[in-house]
Formats: sequence, structure tokens, C-alpha cells
Amino acid sequence: MTDTTEKAARAAVPGPPAPGPAPAPRPARWRGATPWLFLLAPLTLLIVFTYAPIANMVAYSFTDWDGVSPELHYTGAENYAELFTRSDLFEVFWVSGYYLAASVLQIVLALYFATILSFNVRFRNFFKGVLFFPYLINGVAIGFVFLYFFQDGGTLDSVLGLLGIETDHAWLGSPTSANTSLAAVSVWRYLGLNFVLFLGAIQSVPGELYEAAELDGANRWHQFRHIIAPGIKPVLSLTVILSVSGSLSVFEIPYIMTGGATGTETFVIQTVKLAFQFNKTGLASAAAIVLLLIVLAVTWIQRRLVPDDKVDLV
Repeated sequence: MTDTTEKAARAAVPGPPAPGPAPAPRPARWRGATPWLFLLAPLTLLIVFTYAPIANMVAYSFTDWDGVSPELHYTGAENYAELFTRSDLFEVFWVSGYYLAASVLQIVLALYFATILSFNVRFRNFFKGVLFFPYLINGVAIGFVFLYFFQDGGTLDSVLGLLGIETDHAWLGSPTSANTSLAAVSVWRYLGLNFVLFLGAIQSVPGELYEAAELDGANRWHQFRHIIAPGIKPVLSLTVILSVSGSLSVFEIPYIMTGGATGTETFVIQTVKLAFQFNKTGLASAAAIVLLLIVLAVTWIQRRLVPDDKVDLV
């Protein structure tokens, strides 16, 4: 083939198509607005159903509104003054001590089971489901179930009778016994939540650390002390915050089981009664604001005492 023929053949082969015009760039203002378009719906729901009611509650706390009348009168800080001058309104916080002690037991048990089931043990998936299942049950249903469990001649007395233990003790008949029983129910119900949080944190620790520890002769306790405990510190801090705030705002279990009777009334139950039983919505709103401030103060103190430092185990 001559040079002239080769050049003609090359010219006959079609080349790649010429690139078309580049698309016009999107204006910068639309690129900046795109994230806000996706956030529009959740932010609207958050404002309408969270921040707007809180703002209304703050406004009601400075009035004498009864929750029914269309008229309400501004009373200044009288509701807050009544809250802090009536000792009976704050004595109910002593009941939270039972739930706070129960939260400590709950965290210890959840951490223990999470540590055990994070290793390769038999039937661990079954035990995971058993521990987490109570958290999936509705709180009202739990209240009714344990109401029959603790009643005179109920399930607990029947089980004790089968074991040869005869008792005529009224489990919900005295303040100490009733609050202890209710706190035990809260441990059973919320143990699964803390268990899942701890289990996820433990499983996020790199597996190479456990293998290296086993090669160095470390037992399970050494692995927990030097690997697991430092690795789950942020989650442990979060769990403490949730437990303290939950202990201060207990409502559904004592409300269903005792209605606040026998010395089991919590601050939230008292607030609900002020609003819907005694028609003191303004005073109840002030009590809710005070509870919110107490929870925020406890959370701030806890974060200051135990800062959330970054953990680097590798």
C-alpha cells in the first residue's frame, strides 16, 4: 500500500463526534438553596409541633389561665413564686430518688449483658432479643400487666406461693414498697434500650484490639477495663444523661399503676393534675418550665464534670 492510499484510507475512517455545547452552569443561589428545600418539611414540623408549643407554654406560665376559659390574665411571676414557696410541690422530687437508684442498677446490668453478649457465646442472638423486647412494648400495656402482677393474690404472690413463701404483703400499699416496685418495672422496661446502646458501642471497637489483647494474655476483665470501657465512654455519658432526665420525668408507669397514690406521685404526674384536675394550666405550665430548666441544668453539670473527650484506642 502506497502512502497516498494509506492517507486516503485514514481520511475515510470517521473520527469521534465533536463535543456538543457544555450545559449552562446552575446559578449559585439555587445550589445554596437546595439543602434548605430538603430541610423545609422537617423544620416546619419541628417548629409547629415542638418550638411553638414550648413558646405557648412559656407564655401561659405567666398567666392564670384555667385551660378552658377564652380569657387569661397576666400575673407576672406569681406562678413561679408559688412553685418555690410551696414545699409540697417540690417534695415529689424525692420519689425520683427511687428511679435514679434504679437507673444505676439498669446501667450496670445493661453494660454487663452487653459485654457478655458482645463475645461469641451460645444463643447470644436469642438473649439479645429477650433483653430488647420489653422496650418495644407500649408503656400503658406494661403498666396494666404489672398492676395485676403486684396486686394482692396476683402473679407475684402466686409465684412466691409455689416456692413455699407465703406473704400477705401489699406490694403497692406503702410508699417504700410501691416506689420500689415501680422502679423495678422501669428497670425491666428500659434495660433493653441501654443494652442496645452499649452493644453497638462495644461492637464499634476494632476487633484487632481484642485479638492483640488475647495474644498478650489479657483476660475478659482486662479487655473490658482497657479496651471496652474507654471505647464506650461517650455512649456511657449519653446513657447517664438519659437516665437522670428520665428519673426526673417519670410518668406513664406510676400514673397507670397507682395514679400517684400511696406516695408515688412524681413531678410530671403532679403537673398533669394541676392542669387537668385542678384547672391551673398557668401553674402547670410554670412547673413544666421549671422541670425543663432542671433537666438542662443537670445535663450541663454532667457535661462539665465528665467532658466528652475523643477516644483513640488505635
